[in-house]
Amino acid sequence: MRIVLVGPPGAGKGTQAAYLAQNLSIPHISTGDLFRANISQGTDLGKQARAYMDAGQLVPDEVTIGMAKDRMSQPDAVNGFLLDGFPRNVGQAEALDVMLKDEGVKLDAVLDLEVPEDEVVKRIAGRRICRSDSAHVFHVTYNPPKTEGVCDACGGELYQRDDDSEETVRTRLEVYHTQTEPIIDYYRVQGLVVTISALGKVADVTARAMEALKPSDEG
Repeated sequence: MRIVLVGPPGAGKGTQAAYLAQNLSIPHISTGDLFRANISQGTDLGKQARAYMDAGQLVPDEVTIGMAKDRMSQPDAVNGFLLDGFPRNVGQAEALDVMLKDEGVKLDAVLDLEVPEDEVVKRIAGRRICRSDSAHVFHVTYNPPKTEGVCDACGGELYQRDDDSEETVRTRLEVYHTQTEPIIDYYRVQGLVVTISALGKVADVTARAMEALKPSDEG
């Protein structure tokens, strides 16, 4: 299967992508991983991306598209893939269509993880991270520490990252609505969009997604 995963920040895309890719036996291709791999390996595209990032500029679509094209051409992606974070806008979606058409293949589904905006804010703004070990993450509602502001694991101070503040989260949501959400309508015209609720337990959301993808898988 060839799937694009979309949804607002805080929808749990990374978590769901990992489970779905494993269940479907296809590689999970995330934009973040593409950038890290290309930069660490010193590829031409990685060097270009690094230059823009070091200058505090957005990496142009053509660089991101080039990385995605290279990754999708690798042997493990021949029979399918799950794209997470790409395409990020309609221009990238159009480029992806051209890439796939050139290869004689097409997308099977665009899985849209739906989460109410207030829930997104609650999920992200409620995160607290240990200053001593950032692997220790808590949530004021869903996974509170035994003692407020103190890490259960090591006793370190818990804090809220700047980019987890409610104001920043709402800004990120606005960017999503403006730049990324339009790809849902773009793909809906092609009959590819499958929308599911991303509320509830991780396993329940995964099961919901697998069930929603069944018709495409069988057809």
